[in-house]
Amino acid sequence: PEPTHTTPTSRGYKPNQQVTNCTRRCGNIDIQFPFGLEEGCFAREVFQLNCTNTTTSTLQMKDDDENQVTYINIEEGLVEINYTADYYNLRFSANYIDEESNLYMSSYWHTSSVQWAVANLTCQEAQMDMSRYACVSSNSTCLIVNSTMNGFYGYRCKCSPGYQGNPYVHTGCQDINECTNTRGICEEVCHNTVGSYYCTKCPPKMDYDTTTMQCTSIKRQNIYIGIIIGLSSGFGVLFLSLSGVFIVHKWKSHIRRQMRRKYFRKNQGLLLEQLISSDENASDKTRIFSVEELEKATDNFHQTRIVGRGGHGMVYKGILSDQRVVAIKKSKVIEQGEINQFINEVAILSQINHRNIVKLFGCCLETEVPLLVYDFIPNGSLYGILHSDSNTSCLSWDDCIRIALEAAGALSYLHSAASISVFHRDVKSSNILLDGNYTAKVADFGASRLVSIDQTHIVTNVQGTFGYLDREYYYTGQLNEKSDVYSFGVVLIELLLRREPIFTSESGSKQNLSNYFLSGLKARPVTEIVAAQVLDEATEEEISSVASLAEMCLRLRGEDRPTMKHVEMALRVLQTERLKLCHVDPGNAQEKEPLLTPAREKDSSDQLVASDCVNANLASENMKPCYSFEQEFMSYDGVSR
Repeated sequence: PEPTHTTPTSRGYKPNQQVTNCTRRCGNIDIQFPFGLEEGCFAREVFQLNCTNTTTSTLQMKDDDENQVTYINIEEGLVEINYTADYYNLRFSANYIDEESNLYMSSYWHTSSVQWAVANLTCQEAQMDMSRYACVSSNSTCLIVNSTMNGFYGYRCKCSPGYQGNPYVHTGCQDINECTNTRGICEEVCHNTVGSYYCTKCPPKMDYDTTTMQCTSIKRQNIYIGIIIGLSSGFGVLFLSLSGVFIVHKWKSHIRRQMRRKYFRKNQGLLLEQLISSDENASDKTRIFSVEELEKATDNFHQTRIVGRGGHGMVYKGILSDQRVVAIKKSKVIEQGEINQFINEVAILSQINHRNIVKLFGCCLETEVPLLVYDFIPNGSLYGILHSDSNTSCLSWDDCIRIALEAAGALSYLHSAASISVFHRDVKSSNILLDGNYTAKVADFGASRLVSIDQTHIVTNVQGTFGYLDREYYYTGQLNEKSDVYSFGVVLIELLLRREPIFTSESGSKQNLSNYFLSGLKARPVTEIVAAQVLDEATEEEISSVASLAEMCLRLRGEDRPTMKHVEMALRVLQTERLKLCHVDPGNAQEKEPLLTPAREKDSSDQLVASDCVNANLASENMKPCYSFEQEFMSYDGVSR
């Protein structure tokens, strides 16, 4: 039987906190009543603690500098104490008992959970003196604390079932909502009561939703399930779609890289690299561009960058990373058998450094058809200037002679001065470009053919532009240097007559310019068929000379035509004679005092007047722009007719 007696410990317990605003934390350790730090904040002296350092959560018992309290559990009646190894605490020894020390029970000398009691009384004994009874919460109960090891006994308080909190405070034990704190406590609907709960079933045609923990109609529940399934499916499809797009993008990128490598090998890129690396001159001038560089330079070959369309492809204006403005020619599909010839052509053109031939910067071999990168020529083509909408061309007669001479010199160089002969095969005014100084630049070698020096001709499929096409080549298929001579003769006629190679006559029918010119020479004087501007600026002798030269170039048999070297020499003589009449040194074209003569009369058309000399000297210097910015280079590569 439990002893019945009253000890001093029963008198020392104070069930109510004496002061307000007590400190209830030491660092991260909660200190709840009956424990406390300040006077009036604890229930008895043995429950007084000392917080020595809040930063390190150093909490010690009163008058005890050795042992440290690390945790206090009010509901379980436990205190976690960290004992020092060399300290023998008589407070927890069974051999030493004072009036309050035996309220703690422990049997270890190191970290241990220590049970504690509020008084050495049984529950019945404690309830006999309600003024000192510790379980002050109305929803609390008394528990016996005893130990068979050291004879310890006493009581502590705990909240009743269905409640939780601090039983040593009047309102410390609060109701527990089992329905929210304990999921699955009911199979269907849970209802919380004070200190307890009860379960009910859902009404008919309703089912319990474990997500919302409420009864919902079966129809609505199906809607919710459908929404959840739909959202899940939607996110799943979105995820799969994004994954698919990413995979397809990576796959397409891989395919593009594979295709570029395939085209590079197909277009003999390795051969061209070998040719460039073995030729020091070519390696300095020619470069193999990647398709990414040219796509960036042309905004991915945007249609607004197109500056020319022709029979052999399209030309784009581009700006390289080094800020060079270039013309990028994208040719039409060519036969595989022509790829090797194209590579040789690029290798040859990369070594050509003629002032009247468009400079080739390099090529790109990563596309189905190789791309050529040329120097950009800003002032368009001779064709565009001669046949512009304005009635009067901005080119003077002296400019026409100079441009014809420069173009003839370039073709002569290709035919006889280069290391291997090059037949242009598409000579026309739209392929004679004019740079910023209106210097002629022969362009578009897309139809050109390379011929060894010992060959006089090659047999090819007929290719060219109607109106310029050599008739002998058209009927025989034999291409030779005289085919370019014939085409150049048509250009000379354009300069004289200022008509297109295929033009509409006054009767409304299409007419060939060369036929019109040759038949006109037989029927009437040449001065009656040339353009009015030419008639005003040139002498009759000069007109006759150019017309005679054009007629020789247009002869039906190629062997009867002059070579481009002879054409160049004839034009140079014509330019020299004209400059001599104006007292200008043909070597440097410096203006001197003009020869003043009376105004030209009808029977003295072979004389130059002062105004003609001025035009001869100042034509290139004072030439007005022939193109607007929007029209620049629009005729590059020309239009096949």
